[in-house]
Amino acid sequence: MSEKDYKEAYEQEHYKCTYLAARVAELEDQVDDLRFRLDRIRNNPIWKASAPFRRCMHFVIRQKDRLKNCGSIGGVISKLKYKANERKAMRRYGTESFPSPEERKRQEETVFDRMIKVSILTPLYNTPENFLREMIGSVRAQTYGNWELCLADGSDDRHDRVEEICREYAGQDQRIVYRKLAKNEGIAGNTNQCLAMATGEYISLLDHDDLLHPCVLYEYVKAVNEQGADYVYCDEATFKNGDINQMITMHFKPDYAVDNLRANNYICHFSMFARKLLDGTQLFRTKFDGSQDHDMILRLTDRAEKVVHVPKLLYYWRLHSGSVASGIEAKPYVVESARGAVADHLRHHGFSHFTITSTRAFETIFKINYEIIGEPKISVIIPNKDHVEDLRRCISSVIEKSTYANYEIIVVENNSTTREIFAYYEELSNNPAVRVVTWEGEFNYSAINNLGVSEAQGEYVLLLNNDTQVITVNWMEELLMYAQREDVGAVGGKLYYPDKTIQHAGVVIGLGAHRTAGHTHYRQKRENLGYMGKLCYAQNVSAVTGACLMVKKKLYEQVGGLDPDFAVSLNDVDFCLRLRKLGYLNVFTPFAECYHYESVSRGADNTGANAARYERESALFREKWRAELQAGDPYYNPNFSLDKSDYSLRV
Repeated sequence: MSEKDYKEAYEQEHYKCTYLAARVAELEDQVDDLRFRLDRIRNNPIWKASAPFRRCMHFVIRQKDRLKNCGSIGGVISKLKYKANERKAMRRYGTESFPSPEERKRQEETVFDRMIKVSILTPLYNTPENFLREMIGSVRAQTYGNWELCLADGSDDRHDRVEEICREYAGQDQRIVYRKLAKNEGIAGNTNQCLAMATGEYISLLDHDDLLHPCVLYEYVKAVNEQGADYVYCDEATFKNGDINQMITMHFKPDYAVDNLRANNYICHFSMFARKLLDGTQLFRTKFDGSQDHDMILRLTDRAEKVVHVPKLLYYWRLHSGSVASGIEAKPYVVESARGAVADHLRHHGFSHFTITSTRAFETIFKINYEIIGEPKISVIIPNKDHVEDLRRCISSVIEKSTYANYEIIVVENNSTTREIFAYYEELSNNPAVRVVTWEGEFNYSAINNLGVSEAQGEYVLLLNNDTQVITVNWMEELLMYAQREDVGAVGGKLYYPDKTIQHAGVVIGLGAHRTAGHTHYRQKRENLGYMGKLCYAQNVSAVTGACLMVKKKLYEQVGGLDPDFAVSLNDVDFCLRLRKLGYLNVFTPFAECYHYESVSRGADNTGANAARYERESALFREKWRAELQAGDPYYNPNFSLDKSDYSLRV
């Protein structure tokens, strides 16, 4: 290339950067203006006064949508049955789950190899008498007896009844340790005072207005003995009216997932951990008051050698006007504290120049933008046979919408016959960023992509189906910011059908009729928040679809690419599981969006020869990943049904 060509190329890139910077600044100004207008509306007295009317209106709209989605009397009956099952489940996970006299006796008489002492830390502040008595009662009802309850009381002079009640219980049970503090030091300070009183080798945290399941300590000590756990947590529910059977939400959690935890404090309650994990550091740091638990969980799970999730609902979070469970408005400083805790964690892991913003799901459910290091080349691999309009739509959307500049497109041609497609290939030859290579064998999705990757010049490869269409302009950046991390394997985006219902939002192994793998939130509306906000933040998953999958080229080659034994189906899931087996995380991000006109090119899997082929590949998958399927998907709670993709509970 001549000096003149270099200069022209430089000027073009400089112009592009200048244009993009100006466009970003323009959009930021628009966001600031809209935020100002929104704040002005929210603070308007008329807007605040009309809140009850709006809630009523939205309720009516939701019911109308639900009836429309049902589509028939059968659909309505199905919805009613779902609600009935949910109510039944709430009772099943409430008092009906408490141990029988025989089971209680068995647990109380169990002798573990390590009968560890558990110190339960509960900071008190003006605690209502009924809350206090019920909380202490739930501790005393534990089937595992080697515990101590450390109560540090920062209540003011008008609430000296708190001290009277605590001293009453401490006189009845030597395992209850009480201290009246000279002054209230806030949640963090008061909890640290509890820690100073504790003598146990394991520490757990209990809010002064919440309740424990009678078996929670037994289950946790069992996890310590059987799995070597040094950090343990469980599932939880919020309840109202002082009755744990009146649940508002039931939160069934995944196993430890660091990307989930960075975006959302999904662990929350009820943590128990080895005291040695503190290693001289503070339990709660006062600068993160309000989200001190999120900060603590991030720090201690980092240090833990074995984080264990007990997939049972063992903690009950009381909903009342002053609790965070009732809404973030109860403690508005929580958002900034949570953002600060996540930022501190990310800096500790070597990240810099990141941003943390609230999502539409909730103000403390975050979108994290990681810095993209350099401008590595991305090779977009698109298998194709005929279907000129689909391919044209796909490639045009990549070229016209992508804000990322350093990419190439490799179309892998496979036995096309139409004149139109070859005319389009000729048209593409005028674009230096697009190449067409040929696979002459019979259709094998895995082998075709492997050929494309072998031709790739990029440091990263992006597998893309020819029946996709880009929606998000910075989709490549959203995928790349995760793919470039050393701990990440495959990254996948969020895909929609043309009617804007969800086709892909992460893959769960064992889900579906074939018990191989299935997509969660399947056919949900685009605007749906997902189970506990899951459609609004990046998270760890077992697998992502190969219809839009980015991975480092060196990792693709390290695991041997896609397995040709899976000629059409499950090759992407198999690929992701092999990455996971090497210790890499797979990530689904909802911020890289595309339409997916699924099965346009090769047809559906449920008819004729396709159905027989799919069953053969399913059988191969079930045999190859037998142990993983038996263990269950670590990112999908075993309390959920494997027959449905909507996070329905097992009946």
